[in-house]
Amino acid sequence: MIHQLNSLYPVRYTAFALCVLGLLAALCALVAFGASLPLVLALGALGALVAVGVYDLRQTRHAILRNYPVIGHIRFMLEYVRPEVRQYFIESDSEAAPFSRAQRSLVYQRAKGEPDNRPFGTHLDVGARGYEWVNHSMAPSHLTSSDFRVWIGGSPDAPSPSVSPCTQPYHASVFNISAMSFGALSANAVLALNKGAQLGGFAHDTGEGSISQHHRVHGGDLIWEIGSGYFGCRNDDGSFSPERFATNAQDPQVKMIELKLSQGAKPGHGGVLPAAKVTIEIAAARGVPVGKDCISPSRHSAFASPVEMMQFIARLRELSGGKPTGFKFCLGHPWEWFAIVKAMLVTGITPDFIVVDGAEGGTGAAPVEFSDHVGAPLQEGLLLVHNTLVGVNLRERVRIGCAGKVITAFDIARMMALGADWCNAGRGFMMALGCIQAQSCHTGHCPTGVTTQDAQRQQALVVPDKASRVAQFHHSTLHALQELVQAAGLQHPKDITAHHIVRRISDTEVRLLSNLITRMQPGALLGPLEAQHNVFRLYWPLSSAHSFAASEPALEPSVPHHVEVAHAAVAAVSDLPATAAV
Repeated sequence: MIHQLNSLYPVRYTAFALCVLGLLAALCALVAFGASLPLVLALGALGALVAVGVYDLRQTRHAILRNYPVIGHIRFMLEYVRPEVRQYFIESDSEAAPFSRAQRSLVYQRAKGEPDNRPFGTHLDVGARGYEWVNHSMAPSHLTSSDFRVWIGGSPDAPSPSVSPCTQPYHASVFNISAMSFGALSANAVLALNKGAQLGGFAHDTGEGSISQHHRVHGGDLIWEIGSGYFGCRNDDGSFSPERFATNAQDPQVKMIELKLSQGAKPGHGGVLPAAKVTIEIAAARGVPVGKDCISPSRHSAFASPVEMMQFIARLRELSGGKPTGFKFCLGHPWEWFAIVKAMLVTGITPDFIVVDGAEGGTGAAPVEFSDHVGAPLQEGLLLVHNTLVGVNLRERVRIGCAGKVITAFDIARMMALGADWCNAGRGFMMALGCIQAQSCHTGHCPTGVTTQDAQRQQALVVPDKASRVAQFHHSTLHALQELVQAAGLQHPKDITAHHIVRRISDTEVRLLSNLITRMQPGALLGPLEAQHNVFRLYWPLSSAHSFAASEPALEPSVPHHVEVAHAAVAAVSDLPATAAV
């Protein structure tokens, strides 16, 4: 019946036709009975709907609206509210990405100082492959403080032996705010984060957008990140300016200098802040012209080889007055990382720290392919960095930080078990500010005022209230870490090793994490490589301190080159339980 009717008259036009008929009926009623308020309102509404339908039929952008005038707009309205409907009414506590409702709720509770205990047992499937736990002790320890810290850049009693060493070591918290720039974050968000860092005694990474006036208001400790655009320390042509760098770096509020090689959200990718977003405040912080595109190149211009990079790090350290200086990167080609390590050996210059950014990280928007398929996840990157430094006897001279979906005390404990000295969090502290994971960060329409430059929207973020939540989230998370450390019978999170973490392999098998990962012996890379993992055997000889490019391989006759390369590449970033990769 419907098919027959549709052949005579397109049923999909019914809503539009009813609007036209209603408008005609309203006009007839107006002529017959005269004007009245209800009639005038109905006439206006029906007239507007008819106008919309005519526009829908004539426009060429949306096929749905041409085929379904008027009623087709319902589809777009439902699509617009779909994320909110799903988040509030449909998704379970554990299924959402990138962070589940359970994870977000934990942050909100800790930020507000509310009880975070959970009744009736765990919601996790303890029989699922990949489930992990910490082995506890029959003789738990007792700690008087949760203010866990690590010295970076040597210590007052043991200065770093690096060439051009650090003279102002920093006693950092083991949990700090990850790199997020002013411009990506609103002014009020930056103010609240820095005030929270000042209240809680931890560090706030500026991101590559440099130090804005908002970072300076409350005096919280800063880690100044220097990206490829050299914002805050650049000449007019975009090159590095030693004079401008020294002026900012020697500010007492700046505690460490971080050279950004790449970031987990979009490793190997530059960026452009469109001219429309380059406001007077942002231009002042970055040292760029107002109202012109702000370019972040995909690579640095201040150095072209690993040796030059080490020399640049030494130069930054000297210009800063001897402050801890290091770099941040997301692991890519293993031979490039090995080349950097060889440059440390050749020059005698070591960074005071390295921050390993996992590919699962990222507070800003990035191309989907980069978010999903470029860069090594944190676990694989962290393990390779830690093992390599152990293998060349440099691990004690270089502290390792890490970032990538770190939310809970267990996340911190696990990363420290894999080799980290401290952890950074970006999205966790955003949620402490009130972020609801609307994932509209790149649109300027953030509903909570965290990631927008709209003055009206960011007024919703009240700085004193959110600053206390940032500090409380940090305090509560470290308190939970203290309880984990005590339960394991230890004295400090640095005592947690892969021997303390257990991972389920199958329904009937569990293993210590220490049995699933490769552990490097001190100095092992300075001798024969035959006993080492393929990633070291193949890529270490290909790397050179004088170039980021790989040299020609010396092929083993028994192994086809393409097979060896493929095997090592997969092992470098594959799932640990399945492959026991580095």
